[in-house]
Amino acid sequence: MNDEDIKNEIRKLALQNAVEHNGKTRDKTILAKILGTKPELRQKVKEISSVITEVVSEINQIPLEQQQKDIADKYPELLLVEEKKPEQNVLPSLSNTEGKNIITRFPPAPNGYPHIGHAKAAIISEEYTKMYGGKMILRFEDTNPGTERLEYYAAIKVGLDWLGIKYDSIEYVSDNLEILYDNAEKLIKSNDAYVCICKQDKISNDRREMKECKCTKHSIEENEKMWHDMFGEKKYKEGSALLRFRGDMKSGNTTMRDPTLFRINTKKHARMELKYRVWPTYDFAGVIFDSVSGVTHAMRSKEFELRKELHHTILDKLEMEKAEFVFFGRLNFEGMPVAKSVLKPLIENGKIPWYDDPRLPTLEGLKRRGIRSEAIRKFILSLGLTKNDTTAPFATLEAFNKKIIDAESVRLHMINQPRTIKISNFNPKQIELANHPTKDLGKRTIQVNGNILVSGSDADEMREGEVIRLLGLGVIRIKNLANQIDAELEDDSTSAEKKIQWVAENDAVQIKITIPNQLFIDEQYNENSLMTVEAITESAFLNLKDDAEIQFVRLGYYRKESLHQVIFTHK
Repeated sequence: MNDEDIKNEIRKLALQNAVEHNGKTRDKTILAKILGTKPELRQKVKEISSVITEVVSEINQIPLEQQQKDIADKYPELLLVEEKKPEQNVLPSLSNTEGKNIITRFPPAPNGYPHIGHAKAAIISEEYTKMYGGKMILRFEDTNPGTERLEYYAAIKVGLDWLGIKYDSIEYVSDNLEILYDNAEKLIKSNDAYVCICKQDKISNDRREMKECKCTKHSIEENEKMWHDMFGEKKYKEGSALLRFRGDMKSGNTTMRDPTLFRINTKKHARMELKYRVWPTYDFAGVIFDSVSGVTHAMRSKEFELRKELHHTILDKLEMEKAEFVFFGRLNFEGMPVAKSVLKPLIENGKIPWYDDPRLPTLEGLKRRGIRSEAIRKFILSLGLTKNDTTAPFATLEAFNKKIIDAESVRLHMINQPRTIKISNFNPKQIELANHPTKDLGKRTIQVNGNILVSGSDADEMREGEVIRLLGLGVIRIKNLANQIDAELEDDSTSAEKKIQWVAENDAVQIKITIPNQLFIDEQYNENSLMTVEAITESAFLNLKDDAEIQFVRLGYYRKESLHQVIFTHK
């Protein structure tokens, strides 16, 4: 798309959205829409953002009637009612599937809480499993004692369940270390692996300078003995001996420069406690278990692509079957890091209470914020299978979420910094308001007297003589602003351009709102990334169940967390 085509598409989306929302649209909304319909533009977010701002500003100054006319004249296709088409599979076909029972796996290390990156890997694996009628393995690659905790195993299972991920079996690498030991001994016997007792600095320097380690001179018999000595406590301490693969120290691919296959780790394991002291690295454990478990297609993030040569070489040496590798780019949200090295210090310093904080892209955080698992799946699949890393604005996920929750979100009025309007000619009465403009979500009954609460920001903009429509209640004319706000009820047919929400003074309840914002701005922690404000809403709020989704009119979508607490989800 050229610049003119992009601008035209933005204008089209902006007009459509403005007409759907009483003549007004927002930059964020249009950004999410254009990126959802034209994913190739995700690499040009900065460039198109300025165009969006320009177009949105222009559209918002056009009267609603003119917006509707512009659509009819320039984009008549938007007025057509389209038949709902079945969702198309956005993932490309797998290669090398002929005559195979397809088996995939999702192999998390239980060393932290699952996040959006884990969701992408698990969803892609499951989608391919469903596409080919195959099976999926959940494999815990728990081979790093000291970093793994039982709560992480549980959190991963809970996260997958929330995402709706179905797997056919569970494996724990720690249950089957003997299989890995047997294959290690085969490599030693074929002189394809050796025990190294050099210091780590020396190993790193040799690999960097492409120098062969002196330990490669050990005979097979010496390596066998040293390997067995690694399992005892007398000769080798933690960090003093490694089993390394005999690769190619001259290779341009650094992963081939005699990588570590096993090391001594004497820390307590979450499941095995102190049963083992010799533990495999990912480079050995993952690829061996793919073969042993019959995995046909292994989905991996692209940072492992350089390791393909190593993994295939190891399997060739052992004469084991190789899985087909399928690589994809990593997924992040702008200003929402997933790295434990970033998040852990924030938790330790009290900046973030825990991994369920609604500012985080952890599954627990997204769930608490009010993001639906279905939205996460649709968003991830909309990206397709690409090796390009994606750092998406959070608004792109919000767009998918809104489509799902809108039909199920009860509408309520909510105001902040309340001001009272006294309507002199109002006769107390009971009114009914629909909980949703188009869906049958029931109605709520409100006893209304002549005292109405409105937001302070709306009150500040009022002028004497102004006519205002109180949504669902009627039209009032402002009579006095000197000491208090006095108004009179007008005939309901009276035209009023301004429409505001309200809460009956006798029906008001106070709530606290947690508002998450972007956690990092330009790689700096945002001290204002979490705000708590007080607000007023209708008493019908108290009858909603915890986890209920609410749209506070004109203000956005929220999730009820407890009796008097809500979390802002998104606009």
